[in-house]
Amino acid sequence: MADVGVRAARREDVSAVTRTQIRAWRLGYREFLPEGPLDQMTGAAAEEMWQSQWEEAVIAPPTPRHRLLVAIERILDTDAFPALGPGGIAAAAATVAPERIVGLASHGPAEDPDADPTVTAELLSLLVDPDHIRRGHGSRLLNATIDHLVEDQFSSVITWVFADNHAMLAFLESAGWGEDGAERVLDMGRPVRMVRLVTDIRP
Repeated sequence: MADVGVRAARREDVSAVTRTQIRAWRLGYREFLPEGPLDQMTGAAAEEMWQSQWEEAVIAPPTPRHRLLVAIERILDTDAFPALGPGGIAAAAATVAPERIVGLASHGPAEDPDADPTVTAELLSLLVDPDHIRRGHGSRLLNATIDHLVEDQFSSVITWVFADNHAMLAFLESAGWGEDGAERVLDMGRPVRMVRLVTDIRP
């Protein structure tokens, strides 16, 4: 039995957030990104850089509207609490079961030239550890992100996705996002296309 949830990232989470990002990229992006650039993005030097950037995102975000959220999971040993109901098991086990970070999401005001950052936000990252996909963590992270953005009075959200990342595109489209026609091409030894998606979050 697993106890799951989403919360704001803390400073002590930075190493786990970085490891989750690296694992998600290494295993999730290898089918559509060139091997050399992907190795550079996930190597030891890059990992140090990402850790520094995530620490800054937690302790000194650019604005109060920038946030880093983490998905957490505790594996509960129900045999250890045989006399308790499901709620009691979760409450009791939370005091002894270690919490594991299994995903992350970050967002902030949009920076694209054609977007108004006062009303349009950007989902900057949404990643789930490869060993913990299809357990609802991505949906919980996305829903928590939207809740924060609505509270911050944004009316729409954009995000950039690799055009060949069909799993992410399908996930976001199933949640009501759609391509808005904007594209960018990265030079990664060969052209790598990204597409922009948008969703309306007005109440």
